[in-house]
Amino acid sequence: MATNGSPRPGRRTAIIAGLRTPFLKSGGDFKDLSAVDLGAAVVNELVARTAIDPKEYDAVVFGQVIPSQLATLVAREVALRSQLPKTVQAWTVARACATSVQAATDAADQIALGHADTIIAGGAESLSDAPIFASRKLAQALVGASRGKGVAQKLSAFSSLKLGDVTPVPPALTEPTTGLTMGQSAERMAQQNGISREAQDALSAQSHRRAADAWASGKLAEEVMGVPVPPRYERMANRDNIVRDDTTAEALAKLPPVFDRKYGTITAGNSSPLTDGAAAVILMAEEKARALGLRPLAFIRSYGYAALDPSEQLLQGPAFAAPIALDRAGLTLADMDLVDMHEAFAAQVLSNLQWFASRSFAERIGRKAPIGEIDPSRLNVNGGSIALGHPFGATGARMLLQTAREMVRRKAGHALLTICAAGAIGAAVVLDGPES
Repeated sequence: MATNGSPRPGRRTAIIAGLRTPFLKSGGDFKDLSAVDLGAAVVNELVARTAIDPKEYDAVVFGQVIPSQLATLVAREVALRSQLPKTVQAWTVARACATSVQAATDAADQIALGHADTIIAGGAESLSDAPIFASRKLAQALVGASRGKGVAQKLSAFSSLKLGDVTPVPPALTEPTTGLTMGQSAERMAQQNGISREAQDALSAQSHRRAADAWASGKLAEEVMGVPVPPRYERMANRDNIVRDDTTAEALAKLPPVFDRKYGTITAGNSSPLTDGAAAVILMAEEKARALGLRPLAFIRSYGYAALDPSEQLLQGPAFAAPIALDRAGLTLADMDLVDMHEAFAAQVLSNLQWFASRSFAERIGRKAPIGEIDPSRLNVNGGSIALGHPFGATGARMLLQTAREMVRRKAGHALLTICAAGAIGAAVVLDGPES
């Protein structure tokens, strides 16, 4: 990649292999595992399965959205807990829900520049292990007590605290600039774009049905490793536990709205759930892969990131990022054999699809025409985040792996991936098929 996200001739980045843990609802079988635990497990297993000499790896780029208080450099900790040499460099990235896409494009840039040949990129998230913070006043009192020279001084540091000051503070769930949660923002988008409850539930049911079919056919089983479940480690978590093969639009229609209980359309059924999991891909310079006799699954052709005002429509980033990635690839939406769009909410997916086809939006971003409509049969063909789950830091790597493998099966020429993220960020990646 050059700095503008366009391909550099002669130095393509190949996706060689990938793997992920099962994606499980937070508070379940992974509740005693940290993001580092999950990330190290998937990297170790990936290295073992591919049988590439560990000495061939130049770096690990890994991310986590809700950072651990005890292991802030998740990439380095994952590398140190793996079978890779301790000399393998590692760095941690964060771009909200697009974090492991950022990891992959960082790695692709390093490969394009000739600074590395082989990199593991991915991410992990344990919402079960989310940090709980002290209030500012309690934190100040604790610091003051630590500096006290005697019992009296230490105790006096707490004398001004009120009951509310000692209440634990969970991670912020609202956008700092708007004060709204992501779900509330999605609710506003549904209203502003005229996205019906029926359309949202239909897309969600389709996500579950396609994900269930992908599991039944064995597609996803090939991408998911088993993880021993603590504390006794006597059984394995082998598959995603959010996918429902019996979900229907009619059943989803019975669920109550969550964020606007009177007029809303966003429910637990048409939203992605809080999820624990990890995913990683091996990225390699094309010539290195050929020299090692490895067959690429796909190539990263281009990428694009974009942002908009969070007070407008928070999760519309893909509508801004996708045209950038497509233009840098020299391709159009019509050239895409597959499109994988992260399903934070069904309303968000439908809103972005609407803007993709909108002439007024195209004019707004200086384009002569919309990038176009997406054939539903090419969109999220093996299910999306609503059914599979959404461990924030891992979703991008899951999408890269899942799409690349589907490209091999279909002998697809090109694919587009998009992700919306907190902070009103959008990310998009264009992949070329292995025969391109």
